[in-house]
Amino acid sequence: MRIARPASLLLGLGCLAAAATAVGGRWSDSRADAVADRAAASLARTHLGLLTSELQKFRLLPLVLTEYPDVSAALRNDDPDAAARLNRALELLAARTDAAAIYAIAANGRSVAASNWRFPTTFVGQDYGFRPYFRNAMRHGGAELFALGTVSGRPGLYLARRIDDGSRALGVIVVKVEFDRLESIWARAPGATIVTDQRGVILITSVPQWRFKPTRRLDEHALADVRRTRQYRLTGASSAPVTIDGRNATLATGMDPPSFRVAAIGAPIAEGRLIHFTPLAPALAAARSVALIWAMAALIVAGIIGGLAIRMAERRRFAREARERLEGEVVRRTAELRDANARLIVESQEREEADRRYRSAREELAQANRLGSLGQITAGVAHEINQPLATIRMFAESGTTLIDRNALDAARQNLQSIVGLTERIGTITGELRAFARRRVRVSGRTSLGSVIDGTLLLIGERARGIVDARLTDEQRGWHVAADRIRVEQVLVNLVQNALDAVAAQADPTVVIAVEAAGSDRIRLSVADNGPGIDPALDDSLFTPFATAKADGLGLGLAIARDIVRELGGDLILVPDRARGAEFTLSLGRA
Repeated sequence: MRIARPASLLLGLGCLAAAATAVGGRWSDSRADAVADRAAASLARTHLGLLTSELQKFRLLPLVLTEYPDVSAALRNDDPDAAARLNRALELLAARTDAAAIYAIAANGRSVAASNWRFPTTFVGQDYGFRPYFRNAMRHGGAELFALGTVSGRPGLYLARRIDDGSRALGVIVVKVEFDRLESIWARAPGATIVTDQRGVILITSVPQWRFKPTRRLDEHALADVRRTRQYRLTGASSAPVTIDGRNATLATGMDPPSFRVAAIGAPIAEGRLIHFTPLAPALAAARSVALIWAMAALIVAGIIGGLAIRMAERRRFAREARERLEGEVVRRTAELRDANARLIVESQEREEADRRYRSAREELAQANRLGSLGQITAGVAHEINQPLATIRMFAESGTTLIDRNALDAARQNLQSIVGLTERIGTITGELRAFARRRVRVSGRTSLGSVIDGTLLLIGERARGIVDARLTDEQRGWHVAADRIRVEQVLVNLVQNALDAVAAQADPTVVIAVEAAGSDRIRLSVADNGPGIDPALDDSLFTPFATAKADGLGLGLAIARDIVRELGGDLILVPDRARGAEFTLSLGRA
């Protein structure tokens, strides 16, 4: 039984190898065809793009030359010097455009001027009346013909356009295009590329020996027509060594192997097609290599599976023997597990108690953190609403006096100001809460004039004679993307700090200035001529409780910058000032 198992395994592996070889062969053939087809189609599109680009450049030349005065003059023969001027012009134009030749043919079929007028093989004086491109252009206004040059003996595409003088046809202007450079580019690509006309005759080719050979046998009528027009120089009716069968092709050119895949696209010349032949051998070799790798991998996997199967049979025998030993061991271990389970229950209860104590301690730490934040907010309220409360008191005291004097309108204005200031105090306390717990930014739009006016009104007498708001009428009308109360709060804080800084100066000055910072930002600055900011506070100036004042809390600048950043701007201290301090507030322009 043990001897039969390896034999059965080898037999199975042999069958598997045969099946893998057959499947791999079919897959590799299909894979190679697909890869070669993609390569052929890609190169065909690329080569067609080069051909189309070349043709578009030259097809414009005849149209342009129809408007050239010397062309009509030379064809009419009413200006003796016109032909000489036209020769030189065509020579220069051919050199600049890389055209093979440009020439003008009179209505009688004789060429009157040509770009090659200096050469012995000049077209001047030649009779082209028999050429189809001349006849068709005279009859229809324009014509194209790919043919062999009767004088130069070189193949090319002839682009002809009729020259008219009113209702009379004077002749034809012809541009000959040769494709040597294009064919050399095609020849550097793998495989072969050809362009055939509607008869299947090869016009442009990366294999020069195929030129003017048909891809299929021509009938006698087609051969007679070609010989009559001298379009091609055909030797009998021999075809090119190309056999095309659908997407497959065989090239009898000594190539080994001769198998190719074909991609054909309509070509914009002679109603023909561009055909590219991609060799099948590289794709087939690559696909067969991949198939071989997969087949070897499959055999290796099958061998591993077979070996594992044999080993598993042996292991089952060892497992039976081990199971008998295990049953005795289980009885002993069961007792030990019961003891271990009891210990785990005790440890689990202890762990749950430790987790409960941890959660309790974490809640106490969170509560302490909230109380610390509440202490910062409470300390800040006293600092931020001190000035509004003082102003409210001043308005209330003056209001009683105004009532005693029966100045009710003025008293009413005082009461309205008190209402506005109390609303402002509520907004300030809300902003102090935002310092500890951020909220969604409130959108708004306010003018700089109203902000600065409100700031000076809130500060009152203390600002008179010291604060200089340097704004033009235009700047007062600028709007920032923020609500007025929040910007006022920041500006009041900055001006109050500046007034404290200049209190001991002989000529105290605080300047509020505005400038545009680009097309979408506005920069507002508050500068004083005080002693300046201690450099030791540069890194902590905007952090809570950082202050140089003996009675200060250090919350004003921190809250101010927090407000500005919520509005989408920033508040900074201008560095390296020679005297005093300057803070700049930037906001988006509305």
